[in-house]
Amino acid sequence: MRPSLAVLTLSVLFTGAANAQSGPVGFQSPSKNIACAYFDYDKQNTLRCDIMEATVTAHRPADCDLEWGKAFEMRSRGSAVRLCYGDTVMDPKMPMLAYGEVWQRGGFTCTSEQSGVTCFNAERRGFSLSRTKQDLF
Repeated sequence: MRPSLAVLTLSVLFTGAANAQSGPVGFQSPSKNIACAYFDYDKQNTLRCDIMEATVTAHRPADCDLEWGKAFEMRSRGSAVRLCYGDTVMDPKMPMLAYGEVWQRGGFTCTSEQSGVTCFNAERRGFSLSRTKQDLF
């Protein structure tokens, strides 16, 4: 017994959708200097954004033996924080968020502008990132 064309088509569509979602969830800026990745670990929605090149970085705390100043993270509620990190969410496979576009997922909203990327959570707390300035609010 051969499967019908409709069943094969649906199978291909669902397989394609599953494969599309297995990649990174997030975006990168058109300059490819900023990337943001969304994670949902145990229903804890988290957004992390990394900036590759920045002319100003914050003072490294004494308890951070790794990289500091270019990675930021927040949950869907609460304050954003700077991370002490040894990895990156930068991924060339991330889709580009064009200037003037808005990205939303899991309680987060991010806007890409020529001046940088601004992201905030459901409590309107977050960060603005650019080469010359990184602000938490």
